[in-house]
Amino acid sequence: MKIDNDFENKVFHNTELLLKNYRDVVWSLEVAIHNVNKNFYIEYGCDINRFLDMAYDAGMELRGTDIEAHTKSIEKSRNMLRIVDSAVDLLRRKHKNGEIYYWILYYTYLSPQELSNTDEIIEKLNDYLKDISRSTYFRKKNEAILQLGRLLWGYTSRECFKAIEGIYL
Repeated sequence: MKIDNDFENKVFHNTELLLKNYRDVVWSLEVAIHNVNKNFYIEYGCDINRFLDMAYDAGMELRGTDIEAHTKSIEKSRNMLRIVDSAVDLLRRKHKNGEIYYWILYYTYLSPQELSNTDEIIEKLNDYLKDISRSTYFRKKNEAILQLGRLLWGYTSRECFKAIEGIYL
């Protein structure tokens, strides 16, 4: 699939970069939550969520504290992952090729355990797309990345603008 303008090229590459880092972000978030909860158990005898509930119930002010900074950082990361997950889900449910795009993105970038190589990914995809070749895999992967990017960053393809112009002329 040829990406024909600078904006879509940036959308593609930013989305691909985000996807390449997805597993690391998920892992980092899990480690951060684990560490914060461990520290809270040591200091306060409960996890951070229970502590925050008790603090709010007691009317404690947490602004400007390390606790506030940790919770905001964790929440920001969680929200970023929710946005990606929501866009992937929307792509899967609503795009005409959504199901295959989902499985390509899942096995390539989103599954908890990274598969060792392209052949292993293609083998997994055979359950959803029979006899997929390497070239088809790479073409469909690029299409899936671009479509996901359009959901994440905005849809601005020339075809869309031409269709809209045709409606209003």
